[in-house]
Amino acid sequence: MSATSTEAPVGGLRERKKAQLHDALLDTALRLFHEHGYQATTTEEIAARVGVSQRTFFRYFPAKEDILLEALEGVDQYLFDALRERPADEPPLLALRNALSDQWDRVERASMILRGGAAKLMKQNPELMATHMRYCHVRQKKLAAVVAERVGVDPATDPRPDLAAAVFFAAVNTGVSAWVAADADFDDLPRVCLEQLDLLPEVLGDDWCAQG
Repeated sequence: MSATSTEAPVGGLRERKKAQLHDALLDTALRLFHEHGYQATTTEEIAARVGVSQRTFFRYFPAKEDILLEALEGVDQYLFDALRERPADEPPLLALRNALSDQWDRVERASMILRGGAAKLMKQNPELMATHMRYCHVRQKKLAAVVAERVGVDPATDPRPDLAAAVFFAAVNTGVSAWVAADADFDDLPRVCLEQLDLLPEVLGDDWCAQG
């Protein structure tokens, strides 16, 4: 009994320290990428800034690109959580649009700049294209699962959740690409993405080609 009572806090402390080191490596790497660029930042430099060995860095992140992937996954999780909290009677695409807006409102700006900037780095570095494409495929499937959960259908037999996720991310990616090309301020990113999403009803529902 006494062994259990002493071991549990030790194990919990160890896990907390590991989580703190993981977060320190992630945040430090993202800051260095933001300041010096992805290619110019080495894993050795990231580890040195945190005060650990390069070997320790690789225990947490097998490759430098995994920093960007985890940052993007963190942003996605905010979106998934926001979508689950939208009113049940909201149509899927509207719920997705509003969840994106909610996501930006609830996340600390400094954190979103670092994590959201990972998307920009992915688009700016051609060597990350294959990694980015794999990530986008997985992300779409995860979002489709949340959409399916909301509307009560099976995504394995009903293609609509996957299609809704694909359309949503196509609009968001168009916004991100426009933002990157314009080299705009980070605060412009939510507005640009929401503008693309607000065009979807017109693009999908109207004969807009005939309107000139």
